[in-house]
Order: sequence, then structure tokens, then C-alpha cells
Amino acid sequence: MSFLPPPATACWLHREARSGFEVAYFRGQEDGWAVDGTTAAVEDAQTWIVTYSIRLDAAWTAAGLRETLLEVDQTGGWLVDGGPAPYLDGCRDVDLESSALTNALPVHRLGLAAGGQADAPAAYVRALDLSVDRLEQTYRRIADEGVRQRYDYAAPAFDFTSRLVYDESGLVLDYPGVARRAG
Repeated sequence: MSFLPPPATACWLHREARSGFEVAYFRGQEDGWAVDGTTAAVEDAQTWIVTYSIRLDAAWTAAGLRETLLEVDQTGGWLVDGGPAPYLDGCRDVDLESSALTNALPVHRLGLAAGGQADAPAAYVRALDLSVDRLEQTYRRIADEGVRQRYDYAAPAFDFTSRLVYDESGLVLDYPGVARRAG
């Protein structure tokens, strides 16, 4: 089952890991999607705001500039703030620490069938200092729940696993301990 196009806008309420809110706007473009959003929160007694602009091709693969100035070329070579970042080679996605939206990128791109599993390393951007690291992650699609796709997600660097639930557009509805879709 493929995903429907995203709605014009979506929002999430952060929970447990931080207190805050995220809003994203989607615009269809000739060759994919433009996603613009802002997320703001309080975490460990520090406040922050991250604004992002992500351009995706039709397969939901990130391309172009990011707020922290990440660039990726067609071969998967990355630049961070204009300098080479070979540690990101092979990453196809961006994962913003502050965002529930960016977990939609790999599930759209991968198009896994129920029972399928894939590694999806990402360029991981931290909210407080905008540092960029490689984040190894795995998505395993489990049985759908009606029109909702479900994935077992793992990020070993954080010793973190979670079951993510997506709506019929492929946007995260429930990210336990991190965010829940609002509205």
C-alpha cells in the first residue's frame, strides 16, 4: 500500500523527551515536495527553536540545502557548512533531533512491504548546537493497523527502540516518548 499525498499542514505535540510543538507545511512541486516547518521546545531546562526547509524528490529523498547548511549530491556525497563530510556518505535522509516529521522521509523512500526491514542511516542534526552526526537507524514494517502503517524503529547509538505509527499520508501519528500528532 503506498501513501496518499500529505495534507497541506500537520502538527505534533512533543511529549516526555521534551515539551514543545512542531508545525510543518507541505507543497507539491513539479519533481516532489517542499516541506517547511518550525519546532520549538524546552528540553533539559533549555529552550530552542529550529526552522527547517526540506526539498524532496518524488521518492521522498532529501536534496539541496538545509537550515544548518547541509548539501547532498546525487551520489550521496555530503557537505556540512560548505566542508566535506565523508562520515555522512551513504546517508539518504536528514533526521532533525527536534522533529517528528523527518521520520517520514525514510518510510516514504523505502516503500517497505509488511515484514520488510531496511537500514536507513541519516544525517542527524542536533537541536541545541546544530552539530551533524551520522545516525544509524533501522525501520522494520510490521502489520498495518487498518490504513495506518506501523514500523519498529531502532537507533542503536541512543539505545532507542520504538514502534512508530503513520497515517495514510505517511506522517507519524505516534512516536512514543517523543511526539504525538495533534489536531
